[in-house]
Amino acid sequence: MRRSLAFLFGALLAGVLAAPAVAADADGSEGADGFTIKDPRITESSGLVASRAHPGVYWTHNDSDDGAFLYAVDSRTGETVATVTMSGVGAPRDVEAISIGPDGNLYVGDIGDNLGGTWDHVWIYELPEPKQLKDQTIRATQYDVKYADGARDAEALMVHPKTGRVYIASKNEDGGGLYEGPAQLSTSGTNTFKRIDDIDLWVTDGAFSPDGKQLAVRGYFGGIAYEWNGGKLKKQGRLSVPLQGQGESVTYTPDGSTLLYGSEGGESSVEAGNVPGGGGKSPSEGGGSAAGDDGGDGGDGPNADFKMGAIALAVALAVVFGLKRLLRRG
Repeated sequence: MRRSLAFLFGALLAGVLAAPAVAADADGSEGADGFTIKDPRITESSGLVASRAHPGVYWTHNDSDDGAFLYAVDSRTGETVATVTMSGVGAPRDVEAISIGPDGNLYVGDIGDNLGGTWDHVWIYELPEPKQLKDQTIRATQYDVKYADGARDAEALMVHPKTGRVYIASKNEDGGGLYEGPAQLSTSGTNTFKRIDDIDLWVTDGAFSPDGKQLAVRGYFGGIAYEWNGGKLKKQGRLSVPLQGQGESVTYTPDGSTLLYGSEGGESSVEAGNVPGGGGKSPSEGGGSAAGDDGGDGGDGPNADFKMGAIALAVALAVVFGLKRLLRRG
């Protein structure tokens, strides 16, 4: 995937400072406290989704051209409990996202564009979530995808949990777009995704809440929760996204009470955060919003991303220069 200065600033700062994650509700939801991915093969975790068939298990994958592999990670131990090899999909190019539909099928987005938005088509793979957690090969259905307004780089694919419709959020430093796919994806021709709204963020992933009423999108330094309203987005609040080396993924716990944020890197951590509006829970149930989730603009969007990047750069450079001075004195 394409890298940028803003990402490099954030990654440098993350290596210097450790930011605590927002405390998750102690409601017993599997994975709500976060976990660490321990599989040494998973070094570029770029998508994350909670299993519907296996409580406590989360599916992830590497990005770029790692291969047609999906990994089932047990959130209680951080260990991989199954590796699925997708067949029937050719050679994946840049797998960036994973979601799950109301039918229990997994949807994998081979939608990244290392050429900055110049590939004439990308792909979505659909396969049933396995009933047994074991290493196995599963045949997937491959869909060709194009955008009505031309090629786009994208890292966020979301399947609505009620309608089963597939959406993609494009990635751009100046803000992305929300694209809606056909009511049903087809294998017989190209599936054209049409832009239906703007996303005021440099998006690296997104997810629908389990009830389908909220859409959460994240970037490297921030995130936004939107009320869904049938695709007419209404900003609901800011997300308290933890500082991570390269924040690439977000998903809800199965009960919708907690958001989980993942990052690339070896033994990367998945960190928990609150859900604006309480994730469908009343305030008395401990589901209050994170600080700053006031539903207003409040500095959201690409400008906020770059402000955070500037702060990250300033702190990181100060530390680096300070260390250099100490070494010279030594």
